[in-house]
Amino acid sequence: MEHNFTWKNDGRTKVMIGCGTRPEIIRLAAVIKRCREYFDCCVVYYNQNWDRNLSTVFWEDFELKNTFGEYGPDILVPVVGENLGVTCGNILGRSYELLSELQPEGYLVLGDTNSCLSAISAKRLHIPLFHMEAGNRCKDECLPEETNRRIVDVISDVNMCYSEFARKYLADTGLPKERTYQTGSPMAEVLHMNLEKIQKSDVLERLGLEKDKYILLSAHREENIDSEKNFLSLFTAINALAEKYDMPILYSCHPRSKHRLEKSGFQLDPRVRVNEPLGFNDYNKLQMNALAIVSDSGTLPEESSFYLSIGHPIAAVCIRTSTERPEALEAGDFILAGITTRELL
Repeated sequence: MEHNFTWKNDGRTKVMIGCGTRPEIIRLAAVIKRCREYFDCCVVYYNQNWDRNLSTVFWEDFELKNTFGEYGPDILVPVVGENLGVTCGNILGRSYELLSELQPEGYLVLGDTNSCLSAISAKRLHIPLFHMEAGNRCKDECLPEETNRRIVDVISDVNMCYSEFARKYLADTGLPKERTYQTGSPMAEVLHMNLEKIQKSDVLERLGLEKDKYILLSAHREENIDSEKNFLSLFTAINALAEKYDMPILYSCHPRSKHRLEKSGFQLDPRVRVNEPLGFNDYNKLQMNALAIVSDSGTLPEESSFYLSIGHPIAAVCIRTSTERPEALEAGDFILAGITTRELL
């Protein structure tokens, strides 16, 4: 595989970090910066999100520079194929090739995306494997993320859990205690690191929005977009929400979601404004000032808990039928609403 990366060979432990989507960049931002301080570090990006607004802008938002002094990963690995099987095959094959060549002394992945399946390559090559966000379960086996979580948790040498719920779950499955640690979520560090930039964002002025006079929407998960039944249920509920509250609903729309809407011919209420995906600082400024955030994002539970902890609670409404973050239901301003009109209203 062609790339220009070489280890510094300065005596520090060689650590490779693998990621492939916007949420992974966000959650790993503070971790990557700290790893570059203490380790000979290589960041690999399996390019699942190829749109600039879903990847490139986030390296810039977090000022994450590679070993060449540019914003971005050290190695960019194209993996997207014509179908899911080809994409997953590319992730496995190309990660195996890269890990075989560079032979890091540790490999770190976070979460449950398809990029995390690169962990299988590390395991087969006997490279110590570390999994952040381990032990999360929504108990819905129809979700692809649930399958990925189970695979990576079981094969990892060290599982780093966000919560006692997750740690206890892994302990109950029989994983050795010495392989499982409760570390908390890295999102608090990420949000603290960027809080000043978030507060300085002028996104409300640019979009012509006023505090507490709009609803922020994000809907992109496979179970909400690719399922015809769930798609129609959710967006019918969104239209009902716009009618009930009679205010703008700003939809930060993933390209795949936009394509699905256009292909379906579904007519959104005129008050629902479809917008390109927003950068981290702009999106969080919008979250801090919205009447409510209606979202299926995996980072929403952590963000709601963080804002509550700094005395700025947000109204976080999760448009899913299950969550892998039960602790957020207890600790933050976070509710599991579902995807029907009756549930959402």
